[in-house]
Amino acid sequence: MPNIKWIGFINKNEIEKYQKGELDSNAIKMKMPETMNKMMIKAFPFVIPSLIIMFLAMYLKGHINNHIVVYKPYMFIGLIIGFFLSIIHELLHAIVYPQGVNTYIGIAKPVTFVALASYPLKKGRFIVMCLLPYILGIVPLIIFLLSPANNLLLNSIIYGIAFVGTVSPYPDAYNVYQVIRQVPKGKKVQFYGDDTYYI
Repeated sequence: MPNIKWIGFINKNEIEKYQKGELDSNAIKMKMPETMNKMMIKAFPFVIPSLIIMFLAMYLKGHINNHIVVYKPYMFIGLIIGFFLSIIHELLHAIVYPQGVNTYIGIAKPVTFVALASYPLKKGRFIVMCLLPYILGIVPLIIFLLSPANNLLLNSIIYGIAFVGTVSPYPDAYNVYQVIRQVPKGKKVQFYGDDTYYI
């Protein structure tokens, strides 16, 4: 297990200092958006498949059972729970790093959960690190699809949790796309400061 450390609330301009490991002199900087805001905009198309899956799941469950399967006030509870599960989202990123590597979990003000580390991971392992939090959407989505259609409380809360868990990792999916597109086979990938490199 890596050394996971809780750093509490930090300013966004402090993120860089927690991602300053040893960077190989031959590391090549990837072509990525210059700021977090620009990255979120560039990554937005990667949220669309998740939205389609979630709306299809609700529509098909309702259509097959011929009645409403989600009650909005209950779903709101699920959305809140899903938001607070964001800390688990970040822990799932962190646990992929090797034993002894320092990884930092915190909240970048105003309210953005972050997992910060600077260590070179093999390309495949880096992709796993990025995509692992999708578990928080896939598992509750399966429960939603299998649960009794008339259990509105369970369906609504689980659907809200699944919605957040499926939609929120879209920037991670964008990172995976860029790694697949830019990083040659056999290379390692590392966050360093506000940038991403391959070695």
